[in-house]
Amino acid sequence: MKTVLSLLFIFASLVQVVLGQYKLKDNYTGKKFLEQFTFFHERDPTNGFVQYQDLQHAKSLGLAFVKGNRFIMKADNKTIAPHGRPSIRIHSNKTYSSGLFVFDVNHIPSGCGTWPAFWLLGQTWPNNGEIDIIEGIHNETRNTITLHTDNKCSMQGVKQFMTGAASKYRNCDVHAADQPNNHGCSVSDSKQDSVGRGFNKNGGGVYAVRWERLTGIQIWFFPRRSIPKDIKSGKPTFKNWGRPTADFPFGNSCQHEAFKNMRIVLDLTFCGDLAGIPSISSSYHCPLDCKSYVKNNPHSFNAAFWDINSLKVYQK
Repeated sequence: MKTVLSLLFIFASLVQVVLGQYKLKDNYTGKKFLEQFTFFHERDPTNGFVQYQDLQHAKSLGLAFVKGNRFIMKADNKTIAPHGRPSIRIHSNKTYSSGLFVFDVNHIPSGCGTWPAFWLLGQTWPNNGEIDIIEGIHNETRNTITLHTDNKCSMQGVKQFMTGAASKYRNCDVHAADQPNNHGCSVSDSKQDSVGRGFNKNGGGVYAVRWERLTGIQIWFFPRRSIPKDIKSGKPTFKNWGRPTADFPFGNSCQHEAFKNMRIVLDLTFCGDLAGIPSISSSYHCPLDCKSYVKNNPHSFNAAFWDINSLKVYQK
């Protein structure tokens, strides 16, 4: 009997090590986005038609502010913008190499010309990886989740247990021979309200990212009406979460070392390397000359804003 009990104890201990108990490490709400993030104000690396603002100008222009406990960051929607539309990109001061990230957001920017994103970015790209958690362009309603890495990660031949649909490009290595324009390995959400107008109309929702050495990277999306009770209580257990939208397991094909020392990035750019391609603009029934449209139509960007309740980071 003692032997059986000992084995059960060892098994329970191993399960506990694998699953772990997540504890809240960082709770970004309201003013913490102003105080614990850096406002990036250099040239857009994705060649967007945008003028990113530093903290002082972001506040004076009314592009970044706190409303109650919510954090709002938005693009200028009042002026003609001949040199790119003023907007916001922020980077967390802290870096992470694992954790559970729970992002509660009410509104994601949408509309022709927009390219909003919420992502994790390594300090050296692509050696330390990139995890695109939320990314939509123009009037897109389905979110795209993507990994960008060096040669340490591929999903070719890997079983992914998820509800989303994998891209035909399975190699996450941006330098792979079959990679068009640093495509990475992506997954498209099956839900029609995971970004854009549908997401905003439904009052937003929660994105949850589990990133651990033993399990890889899994990303869930829960519409506002379907947020699990354990997330609401602040004690996530993964019970009743179901299959994730995207599943990127670590193993021989994808090494955990491909992702480390990553900052949280939140931005809104326009046109650029993706949304600025005329054929892509046309597929969303948007003007082919993206820059001209963004320059001359400020009131078309009334919906170009992020409205965020919180971003919580849990760690074992």
